[in-house]
Amino acid sequence: MAGPVGLPVIDTMIGFPHEGTAQYDFIRKQTKDRESKEDFDFPVEYMFKDVPQGLPTDDPVSLLLQQMDRFGIEKAMIGVSEGSAAELALKMFPDRFIASGNVNDPNDVMGTVNNIRREYETYGIRAVSCFPSGTFPQVPIDDPKMYPVYATCVELGLPIFCCAGVPGPRIPMAPQEVSRIDIVMFDFPDLVFVTRHGCEPWQDLAVKLMLKWPNLYYSTSAFAPKYYPKEIIDYANTRGADKIIYAGYFPMGLSLERIFSDLPKVPFKDDVWPKFLYGNAARILGLEN
Repeated sequence: MAGPVGLPVIDTMIGFPHEGTAQYDFIRKQTKDRESKEDFDFPVEYMFKDVPQGLPTDDPVSLLLQQMDRFGIEKAMIGVSEGSAAELALKMFPDRFIASGNVNDPNDVMGTVNNIRREYETYGIRAVSCFPSGTFPQVPIDDPKMYPVYATCVELGLPIFCCAGVPGPRIPMAPQEVSRIDIVMFDFPDLVFVTRHGCEPWQDLAVKLMLKWPNLYYSTSAFAPKYYPKEIIDYANTRGADKIIYAGYFPMGLSLERIFSDLPKVPFKDDVWPKFLYGNAARILGLEN
């Protein structure tokens, strides 16, 4: 099965099923409300309905490939921090999986830079991801501690995928204010910066900044297609066809079935679809050849 309009898909945010909830401990240790600390298995489950549950974890690579094949996902970007499943997937199916590094703790500046270089040399990562509000202590998008990360990304030719806008977990939003991206793009004109998780409530500002900065992009991660911001759809259909990139959120918060059932209802113009689903990601990840 191909994508929603018969086209191949690159998913720039997908993962493997895990046993338990330990992968969210880094968020839970920062929260203060009782629900986040004691009740929520998934830190933002108050926002999401029908979070995938009970997925088998004995063969996570096969499960993910089956899901990808079912919904026409030709390639998927996975974080090497997912451990053995990611290592196996990258080794066995290099034509299907794209390696991504992660900014785990930018408070350790040189440790972070050295880790990006190690992941680049070991796994051939093609991108780096960052969750500013999820760092502890928090490190904002425009913090000086992030500048060596950006410089390393430019040097290695890696885009950075960075959460922007109000975070779902009940942690402070200030590190992800979209206005912070402006000075970063000014100081690093060669940096390819891709926002994640919506940029809300500053999606209008995100569009303005994408018009301003050639290397600034927007990905649709963590949003069911029916909730894609109107401003982003309008921008893709006018001047932003080369700037909007598909990303899902399986299995963290959304099923692929829900995403791909909704996608055909998104009012993108015909010429936007191939760029949104595949072409834009292929270009910035260096996959065109």
